[in-house]
Amino acid sequence: MSEARSRYPDPAADAPLVVFDFDHTLYHGDSGGHFFKWMIERAWWRKALALLIVPVFGPMIAWMPTRRRGISAFVWVGTLGLRRVDQFNAMIDRYVAAHTAEIEHRLLPIALDVLRAHRDAGDRVVIATGAPPELARAILAFVAHEDLPVVGTIVGQKYGAIGAVRHCHYEMKMTMLRDAGYTAPVAAAYSDSSADLPLLKAAAKPVVVNPKAQRVAMFRRVLPVGTPILNWGCPGRAGDSSS
Repeated sequence: MSEARSRYPDPAADAPLVVFDFDHTLYHGDSGGHFFKWMIERAWWRKALALLIVPVFGPMIAWMPTRRRGISAFVWVGTLGLRRVDQFNAMIDRYVAAHTAEIEHRLLPIALDVLRAHRDAGDRVVIATGAPPELARAILAFVAHEDLPVVGTIVGQKYGAIGAVRHCHYEMKMTMLRDAGYTAPVAAAYSDSSADLPLLKAAAKPVVVNPKAQRVAMFRRVLPVGTPILNWGCPGRAGDSSS
């Protein structure tokens, strides 16, 4: 990690603030979903419990108003028995170390090139993600050799397991960025998700990357004319192939 720090100039106090989403922006897929799937599959009784709750909580994931509740149920199954956040973070480190090759394949080279170009330019770069911050931080540090600040969903002990206590999502993502000290105007923001519209609208230069095809028209309607809509090599997603 010290090598990652030494490669880039220290951002000046007034350096442009650049914010990257993580899932489907730097990483192909849902990093939290992959991690919690592994957490569930590590024990037969967790898999059995997950199957029992699928009829109730599975459909909730498909419907945006109840999606968080549905996901939380499976997170509970995967983390049941963990009492402290440090135990949870240790499981993240174990997962990343055991799946380095697979995770490396999921990191998008074009996205990392853009991120590194901002760092080379001296910009203040931060990752803002709905995933637990330790997960994105561990992936970037251990697999991509990038040491970056991450603002993400805060977790804590809930009902004998670990769950979200402050979800880094939609307007709350902007609130959590400000609370973390990132109060400067956002110079550029990169995200795939309509859930990041508050972030994209706040940015002087919004860039939509790897969006779902059905969301492209909406992005073109609500974001400034000429906003780039790019595909950074994310299969199954829309966007122009040029970066």
